[in-house]
Amino acid sequence: PTIKAMAKEGRPYQGVLYAGLMITNEGPRLVEYNVRFGDPECQPLMVALKSDILDILVASADGTLNEVKLQWHDEVTLIVIMAALGYPGNYEKGTEIKGVMEANAIEDVFIFHAGTKSKNGKLIAIGGRVLGVTSKAKTVAAAQKLAYEAIDKIEWPGGFNRTDIGW
Repeated sequence: PTIKAMAKEGRPYQGVLYAGLMITNEGPRLVEYNVRFGDPECQPLMVALKSDILDILVASADGTLNEVKLQWHDEVTLIVIMAALGYPGNYEKGTEIKGVMEANAIEDVFIFHAGTKSKNGKLIAIGGRVLGVTSKAKTVAAAQKLAYEAIDKIEWPGGFNRTDIGW
């Protein structure tokens, strides 16, 4: 409806449009729009995508997106965010994170860094949402198991994650 309304107003939109939604008892409600990929929503999307994202973005800008055939992996992707204790409120920065390389070494696990930096050879948390532990598997249950297996390898007393993703 948004794209149709913009076109009707003479303001057609080309590009990425991310709609932040909240699911309520009355149905979906729009919270926000962004003209970019949502983070961390984009991370499992990129793992699921077989096609080259650059080709898709160029076609979108050129108005030839209808000529692009998107290709997707058959597997399910799932993401669990690791955040700093206190997030989304006040949270401590500068805590050390260990075990990320071991977690990322698990086949079909992809660790995305959102709020980290390397300092003196150590991985340090510098943001609220810090790591996106993304997995790819044949089923949601298998992807969930894989993501939490990776999280179990990460040592970060200054962080936390939800335990109900993929239930």
